[in-house]
Amino acid sequence: MDSLESWYRYEEELLDQGYSLVAGVDEAGRGPLAGPVVAAAVILPGRVFLPGLNDSKKVSPGRREDLAHRIKQVALDWAIGISTVNEIELLNIHFASLLAMRRAVQGLSVVPQFLLVDGRFTLDLSLPQRALVGGDASSASIAAASILAKVTRDQLMQVCHYLYPQYGFDRHKGYPTSAHRQALARWGPCPLHRPGFRGVR
Repeated sequence: MDSLESWYRYEEELLDQGYSLVAGVDEAGRGPLAGPVVAAAVILPGRVFLPGLNDSKKVSPGRREDLAHRIKQVALDWAIGISTVNEIELLNIHFASLLAMRRAVQGLSVVPQFLLVDGRFTLDLSLPQRALVGGDASSASIAAASILAKVTRDQLMQVCHYLYPQYGFDRHKGYPTSAHRQALARWGPCPLHRPGFRGVR
């Protein structure tokens, strides 16, 4: 995705329909064996140029940090929502992810007129919205939310590393790498691990 026109086509279609405050919503952390799921909601001020913007999974950690700083500078508003390990266990990862995204939207100070939500599902909110599969690679607002969610979650997992350094959370961020599996085999799970996930239980 390389042109501003293509990045903003969904937002500008909505602008033509009268929706000027569009929030992109995305989450990070569905797949890890440990840690929370983190979501972000971002309202961008129209067609703003964010060099290197893309799905967070396709951006290097250093570039993500730079982009997150720039997004926070230019956004009309942004907010973070989190679902805890206990909520993931209680609700399952799907519903915990939707809860985190809903919390992100509810954390916005500027009330959006429309939501663009990454994935197949909309949120339990009384706002007009559209789910976009692969939205983090096709919508600037969702991609921006993807970056903020990923950077925030990575920062949280850095803190988790200081609490439980034996697992290497600073390196794998809770994802099921071979090093993480080896640490689990040696030390067993800690309170940050997701008990219901295969590889932990």
